Amino acid sequence: MAPWSGEELGREPHLLLRTRRAPRTLAELAGIVAGEPRVRALGSRHSFNDVADTTGVHVQLDLLDDGRPPLDVDPATGVASVRAGLRYGEVAPALHAQGRALTAMASLPHISVAGAVATGTHGSGDGTRSLAGDVVGVELLTATGEVLTLRRGDADFPGSVVALGALGVVTRVELATVPAFEVRQDVFTGLSWDALTENLDAVMGSAYSVSVFTSWFEPDVRMVWCKSRVDDGVGAAPTLPTGLGAVPATRAMHPLPDVAAVACTEQGGVPGPWFERLPHFRLDFTPSLGEELQSEYLLPRSAGPDAVRAVRALGERVGPLLLTSEIRTVAGDDQWLSTTGEDSLALHFTWRQDWAAVREVLPELEAALLPLGARPHWGKLFTVPVGELRGRYPRFADFADLAARLDPAGVFRGGYVGQLLAG
Repeated sequence: MAPWSGEELGREPHLLLRTRRAPRTLAELAGIVAGEPRVRALGSRHSFNDVADTTGVHVQLDLLDDGRPPLDVDPATGVASVRAGLRYGEVAPALHAQGRALTAMASLPHISVAGAVATGTHGSGDGTRSLAGDVVGVELLTATGEVLTLRRGDADFPGSVVALGALGVVTRVELATVPAFEVRQDVFTGLSWDALTENLDAVMGSAYSVSVFTSWFEPDVRMVWCKSRVDDGVGAAPTLPTGLGAVPATRAMHPLPDVAAVACTEQGGVPGPWFERLPHFRLDFTPSLGEELQSEYLLPRSAGPDAVRAVRALGERVGPLLLTSEIRTVAGDDQWLSTTGEDSLALHFTWRQDWAAVREVLPELEAALLPLGARPHWGKLFTVPVGELRGRYPRFADFADLAARLDPAGVFRGGYVGQLLAG
């Protein structure tokens, strides 16, 4: 999949924007959908390919006011109804103020709720699902102008969350919440590759959320970030297994080497609210470097050690192209197009902004990982053929049928989604 609809790499914005509209009411949004042959919704534009592209009109929901509070928590169930265009960095502190929390957050809070769940975005943790796993209801405006709500338990619900924008414009998302909790974040260095590969499950399960940062060709793993829950006022000690050679970092660290950690959430074991520790980056700073490409592949957890060895064997090829790479875990869910249909190991690659070089190495990486069951993240860069990708989702035919029923004219098809559903 080529990035940015074939446009020159590095051009801003990161996808081809022909016409962009920002409706303020549901009636205005419905008028746009009814009056245009092709429409696609935009989130926070953090996808690195053409999954959100269209030859028609883009709609952005930042200004949409549906006449209801932007965030409304049901005190009886804890379910939070949020406007789709809100960013997680806006939703999380508002939830915390009401004593509620989400079970997971992505590495950066800058992404919109609807866009993140639609592409299967995730955080890390053996017991936490992707962000779509917290979704219990989706409200969307269909091609006919109907406002349709699908909730967990409905037959079509598992196809409606990780849906790539193919069913309609999502206007509200309902999220399950839990009581608010605190988290401490500890960083370790000095873990060897042998120690990681031979103890992968123990390392990745050593805290509520664990991320391993590496370049794949250095002698040791670069860093292990452990985010531990602090319950009932008792400070939970980090539980990275002893005897593996890892030691606590002596200063705050950034995922990228030689970059100051000012943009990162607080480390050093200092407890803080869940939304100020689970992401790697603070909302009011540019995440990562701000100029990069990204790919990610998610594999069955059982294939984890083999996947790590396979990428390690390609270290001399991928390492020089990387800013950093991250290893995470995600619990499985029941979404038809989820990249984490079972408990998964996620291998994320943050590339230097050199598409020509990255495009050459991706087929090598995929040749090593696809036989192990890898699925590429929907919003990242990959070269897996459309036909092969469809075959990796047992319920893909059900999703294609749902898209055809809700959008028979293909109003919401475009870019890669158009290719995916063309069959």
